[in-house]
Amino acid sequence: MNKISRVMGLALVLAAAAVAAPAGVGQSTPQTASNIQPVSWDAWLLAKSKAEENDAAGNLVTALQYYLEYTRQAQGLNSPARVAWGKNNAAYMIIKMHRQDPTVDLTPAEKLLQEGLAVDGATEDCKHVLATNLEHVKSCLGRTY
Repeated sequence: MNKISRVMGLALVLAAAAVAAPAGVGQSTPQTASNIQPVSWDAWLLAKSKAEENDAAGNLVTALQYYLEYTRQAQGLNSPARVAWGKNNAAYMIIKMHRQDPTVDLTPAEKLLQEGLAVDGATEDCKHVLATNLEHVKSCLGRTY
């Protein structure tokens, strides 16, 4: 298993744990056990800002972690449209990593995109982007269904 695959696996495990328990975003890094905070709009905005900042800087793993936190915050805030966009954006970070390193596993991106499409309340624009990204991922994975 390569380094990026291990990081992706860890990021997804952390995201799953974050959904199960209240957590938040720290000052300079995504959530850790030592800086767990409750769900809030401020924490969602911070996660969004940090995700975009890290994406622009090319720090895709960190951006992915912030997009997962963005999604967790949106779930806690009962904002399904933002949940769907968060899942799309997190998946897109994995897609970008795969473009840089074809050994990056796209299966987590596929799962996030499928989950995003299943979100009641996702906007039509978001559903279109999710479906387009899912078709790309499926083609890379050799899936034809």
